[in-house]
Amino acid sequence: MLSTRIRGKALIEGIFISPLVLPPTVVGFLLLLLFGRNGAIGQFLLKFDLTIIFTWQAAVITATVVSFPLMYKTALGAFEQIDANLINAARTLGASEWTVFWRIMLPLAWPGIIAGTILAFARALGEFGATLMLAGNIPGQTQTIPMAIYFAVEAGDMGQAAIWVLIILSLSVTMLTAVNFWTDLQKRSPKPNSSQRLQSNLPKVASTFTTNSQKQQPKSGLCLSIFKPLSSFALDVGFDSGPEVLGILGASGSGKSMTLRCIAGLETPMSGKIAVNGRVLFDSAQGINVASKDRRIGFLFQNYALFPHLSVAQNIAFGLQHLSESEQKLRVKEQLISVQMSGLENRYPHELSGGQQQRVALARAIAPSPELLLLDEPFSALDTHLRSQLERELMQTLANYRGITLFVSHNLEEVYRVCKNLLVLADGSAIAFDTKQNIFDRPGNFTVAQLTGCKNFSAAKPIAETVVEAIDWGCTLTVVEPIPKSLVSVGIRAHQISFVTECDRENIFACWIASTVETPHRVTLYLKLHSPPNHSQDYHLQAEVFKEKWRAIKDNSFPWYVHFEPIRLILMEA
Repeated sequence: MLSTRIRGKALIEGIFISPLVLPPTVVGFLLLLLFGRNGAIGQFLLKFDLTIIFTWQAAVITATVVSFPLMYKTALGAFEQIDANLINAARTLGASEWTVFWRIMLPLAWPGIIAGTILAFARALGEFGATLMLAGNIPGQTQTIPMAIYFAVEAGDMGQAAIWVLIILSLSVTMLTAVNFWTDLQKRSPKPNSSQRLQSNLPKVASTFTTNSQKQQPKSGLCLSIFKPLSSFALDVGFDSGPEVLGILGASGSGKSMTLRCIAGLETPMSGKIAVNGRVLFDSAQGINVASKDRRIGFLFQNYALFPHLSVAQNIAFGLQHLSESEQKLRVKEQLISVQMSGLENRYPHELSGGQQQRVALARAIAPSPELLLLDEPFSALDTHLRSQLERELMQTLANYRGITLFVSHNLEEVYRVCKNLLVLADGSAIAFDTKQNIFDRPGNFTVAQLTGCKNFSAAKPIAETVVEAIDWGCTLTVVEPIPKSLVSVGIRAHQISFVTECDRENIFACWIASTVETPHRVTLYLKLHSPPNHSQDYHLQAEVFKEKWRAIKDNSFPWYVHFEPIRLILMEA
């Protein structure tokens, strides 16, 4: 019932858990109607000369029915607590749904299943009313411990009742203690299971190597054009990408991660086509939708989605089940060396730092030699120092990887350093697709300029062939790039505003400081042009300078003078 979407699901679940809320006598009465001589099941069994009521089988049936809701709800809750990314990660690594269940879902839900079993047993052990109605109280045949206690007390035999009470208490406490001890033991010292023999004798290999993932892939690349309606916008994206790393930049909720999920087969577009190296993965017109396990795509999730019950080596080897054992060992060893994790193959994810977890997740994604590698904000959970270190390591890894790579982030500096080309998304649509240099130097519109870090904008209109009026800034500006016919605004990046001492060039204006904000290495100056500000929020532009520059100019008398270099001005269309 976990992922079932059939009609009447709520009614079916209601029937499953109804014994939990119904009086035991009501449950017993309903079972009597079913299994009695005139009941549907009872009449069927009579054809084979079988009867259920007033037998030990009836006691088992009533105990099972009454205790089942506790088992069901506890086990269902355990399965629902499994991170969906773990299941999706297994699918992208080539695991079938059966493999996902047995190797990921069942081991992770096992503690909950055990707990549900104990609760159900405890409930069955104490069942009285329903059992009495269906099985009766026949000593030596259908009499249960609760009934023995009740009828012993009724007969005045308090000693016999006390003996049964001690027995049932001993059974309950012993089993609960054993389960608690087992649970604590599992938490304190997770041990490699038998499948870890794969890692125990990994062969020695050289520190430089060439895996199958590093062999040259076909040149056709990724071709994508998809449409998928979402609750807040419609994802409508199309682009072609070659072997260069493509960065996908956009604000939160712009459709970046959803695009990757559609490519990986974790989400299904309403229409469109996805092809990798000429192999069609999705085509709504032809009815093609290749399963995630067969797409040969590596996916690095934001939270890394390492399988917590598997060791480092087992995680990396998860997508290599199609290889022989010796090939698996070699591939795992190669990946451990490539991500500098040699010697840590027997550790579990919870024993690793954030950076180590990221390395393992990257190694696991690359190990099966995917044609396409999807990186979904891989540094978002890391601190600044570790992010910088792992960023350099990732760039080295991608330099050796010959497949197609998509790198999603909302950090523009990160994207600029890692990627060669850039796709900018806004509200589910691609609003820019070019080399990173072209997009950062000449963003075509306000949204792209803002997403790429520009902070200074003014409404603008053309005055002459090379002159525009910056309406909000109250000045005219000389420009060098052609003025678009549909010009709506002009901008300049904060770090490209320079301070001068003489008014000997075009685009120099007097300014005053409205306020400042300091960071460890830079100072942001909020500037008012033409006249002194009336308050701290009365400013036109932001300029950023290094602290060395700030210390050199901060004591100068006002007005200061700023220069907008014509080639640095950004002209934007609607």
